[in-house]
Amino acid sequence: MASRSTQILEAAARVIARRGVRGLRVEELAAEAGVSTALIYYHFKDRTGVLRQTLAFISDRAERYTTDRDPDDSPLTPRQELEESLLLELQDTAQVRENSAAWGELRASAVFDEVLREDLARATLDWIQEVAALLGRVLPMTPASLLAAAAERLTALLEGLSMRWLSGGTGIGHARDLMRGAIDAELAGLRQN
Repeated sequence: MASRSTQILEAAARVIARRGVRGLRVEELAAEAGVSTALIYYHFKDRTGVLRQTLAFISDRAERYTTDRDPDDSPLTPRQELEESLLLELQDTAQVRENSAAWGELRASAVFDEVLREDLARATLDWIQEVAALLGRVLPMTPASLLAAAAERLTALLEGLSMRWLSGGTGIGHARDLMRGAIDAELAGLRQN
């Protein structure tokens, strides 16, 4: 059974995904999580604390579903690991849909919320660094600055593709094909440098 704070964060991700950050009311969150508002304030102090911790929660959850593998599976090549890590952000599962929608809502709200903007910038930088490390495993002699630039382009594209897929602007198969093409293009560009 999940801890109360995890239960609240799961509910917060659901509410933010459905109603956006502006639609997150502590009373509604309490009802969604099946807890009292006092418990939310106990764990998170205020609404900003809920938002900050929800951002960390969805980042951690995304890392788990993009990196956890069955230990009995054959090991992946660095190229396969890179592709799998990025493409697992484009899965048609409730958890990925919820995570991606909540991430997009938090990103949009960060335009007007400096605290959230700083937290989101850190989370984005962590993601870029993770992808840069994967690119570096594929092409180990590539300068770090080039890996970081390629990772930034790939993660930005993935965010855009995810929003288009979630909003019905493109099919998931097409989004995944575009992502594969971008990975190929970035690797080809890095090989030329």
